[in-house]
Amino acid sequence: MATLEDFTVREKPQWCPGCGDFAINMAIKNALVEIGAEPHNTVIVSGVGCSGKMPHYVRSYGFESLHGRSLPPASGIKLANHELNVISVGGDGDGYGIGMGHFIHIMRRNYDLTYIVHDNQVYGLTTGQAAPTTQKGMRTKSTPYGNLEDPVHPLPIALTMGATYVARGFAGDLKHLSALIAGGIKHKGFALIDVLQPCVTFNKLNTYQYWQQRCYKLEDKGHDASDHAKAMEKANEDWTSNYEKIPIGLFYKENKPTYESELPQLKTPLLKHGIKPVGLEAAMDEFI
Repeated sequence: MATLEDFTVREKPQWCPGCGDFAINMAIKNALVEIGAEPHNTVIVSGVGCSGKMPHYVRSYGFESLHGRSLPPASGIKLANHELNVISVGGDGDGYGIGMGHFIHIMRRNYDLTYIVHDNQVYGLTTGQAAPTTQKGMRTKSTPYGNLEDPVHPLPIALTMGATYVARGFAGDLKHLSALIAGGIKHKGFALIDVLQPCVTFNKLNTYQYWQQRCYKLEDKGHDASDHAKAMEKANEDWTSNYEKIPIGLFYKENKPTYESELPQLKTPLLKHGIKPVGLEAAMDEFI
């Protein structure tokens, strides 16, 4: 059985000291160990941004895609071999901005994969512009007089579009976040884990202290994660809607057939169908 060391790389992560990405990295590794995954049956797919380096910092198979495009290759990988644990990772700008179209459609299809969003309410890699989840009125490099736009609310969108595992974690609570990610990977269906991830360099509003004072755990309030209406009610308790307290934890979980399970030709993984690999040498010689 794999250990934490088996998922640990030699390279030192190149994130700002104190960044919430460190906790998400550790939570992913903790979750993989907890569910009994192995590096050879795990794939991490990312987009572009600070979160885009996650495949470099977890010892498994990995694919770093284009900005906002982590979900299409992740779904392709799952179709090619549905026996793999496929984890897609992105930021709020990556996934809820340029990647919003992919986000919406993959949920209604219910692929069996896990999507972890580093939600820091700012574009961190490009040094602090307003992102889709930035609070209205917040001053950033691109909104020096205050953000004029209403923010995106990802959890109500996920519940509306058919995600079958909807959760929110906090990078300042590693144990709780690890459990949410483990549950998402084990879940058979599309799992969204939106992570409140402080950007210590460019977001001076949504800090660790800010979240610690505001977050409460759904499980401490006896929330029924099988009740879609209650999940939607809780999902609308959002910091961008000026709620004093906001929930973290598992909002909703539903068991329904996955996209792959309804394709009879995938009873055996596609890569085991004996399809001969296509030679790409001629194309590579022409275009490279």
